[in-house]
Amino acid sequence: PQRRSAIIGHELARYGIDIAALSETRVHGDRQFEEVGSGYTFFLTGYPADGPSQAGVGFAIRTSLIPRLRSMPTGHSPRLMSLQLELVGGFAATIISAYAPTLVAAEEEKDRFHDQLDSLVRLVPHRNKLILLGDFNARVGRDHGAWESVIGNHGVGNENSNGTRLLSFCSMHRLSITNTLF
Repeated sequence: PQRRSAIIGHELARYGIDIAALSETRVHGDRQFEEVGSGYTFFLTGYPADGPSQAGVGFAIRTSLIPRLRSMPTGHSPRLMSLQLELVGGFAATIISAYAPTLVAAEEEKDRFHDQLDSLVRLVPHRNKLILLGDFNARVGRDHGAWESVIGNHGVGNENSNGTRLLSFCSMHRLSITNTLF
């Protein structure tokens, strides 16, 4: 049977995706490896070897883009990883892969995640484009009027408490939840 990373790499190539954020990887420690057959390099981070086999985030990056990274992906926690990608004209994009605690997680764990995410976003230079990707385990609902600058007309479901946290975070940092825009 094929390795999961090989399957993921082939699917990303089939859809023409250059960079994908990975969530719930369940790896231990930090890993970097290349899936030569698919043309992707994987960067993963998770809990230490003696920690739980849960959470974990990472990136799958088209290997040909690796020279354009200003810095190698950095794991900040088992739920946050970031990288900086060189753009045309001397600009850069900071991309963050995030995996938020689930709705039933302890409030302290959710607070810790959002505090870490807030600190990480505040470190992004203002000249950089910011792209926040991942699984926020949230439902943001459809209340476009209350969150006009954050969500578009195509939200679904009802807002839950994780959704409220995400909406507040996005509002505070002037971010938009793009999958609600189209």
